[in-house]
Amino acid sequence: MGREMVRAFAERGAHVVIASRKLENCEAAAEEVRSEYGVRALPVGFNVSSWDDCDRLVETVYADLGTVDVLVNNAGLSPLYSSLTDVTEALFDKVVALNLRGPFRLMALVGERMAAGDGGSIINIGSIEAIRPTPHALPYAAAKAALHTLSEGFSRAYGPRVRVNTVQAGAFLTDISENWPDGLRQEMEQKVALGRCGAPAEVVGTVLYLATSASSYTTGAVIRVDGGWQ
Repeated sequence: MGREMVRAFAERGAHVVIASRKLENCEAAAEEVRSEYGVRALPVGFNVSSWDDCDRLVETVYADLGTVDVLVNNAGLSPLYSSLTDVTEALFDKVVALNLRGPFRLMALVGERMAAGDGGSIINIGSIEAIRPTPHALPYAAAKAALHTLSEGFSRAYGPRVRVNTVQAGAFLTDISENWPDGLRQEMEQKVALGRCGAPAEVVGTVLYLATSASSYTTGAVIRVDGGWQ
């Protein structure tokens, strides 16, 4: 979903920062939007699970661009496990660090600067797992539920200049879905009113809405984009 969101923002003239552990992917996406849309694009290699890396990312971005109008926390990790007793402490901590701890730190650092400046919008990509948890993804579900809570709390902490919202995504065909066990996609699609998993581009409209003044009276909200998950 990250690449689709980057392209959508760039197509509308926004300068973008593309950050993830895979710097080469960030560089490729940055070159793509520079050549197609003529915007500035800053690729940064960083690990969202690392507190220090979050600090470094924010310093790098503000040094290069001077300001941030929109922050999208899009990181997601849900490793597979055969049973709940096989969930190790290391796996649990890794899931919480990437899905919750890192976004918390980024919201704190960027939100504080937004609130002291011209304001902005923070958008967290959550999950339907937060309210419809399944046994194969409980650490992930718990972390995303906590992320929803943080969104509401941060909206109060940094309002009225900063809006903070969550896009509660359903089953999308992303990098995570490539590792789904046999039959899981079909099982999920049976729970969806639209009868299919979502394409990454289908989350873009909601993200753009939350990023702009079209959603000027929306904060602390959780917006479901899940195809009608039952």
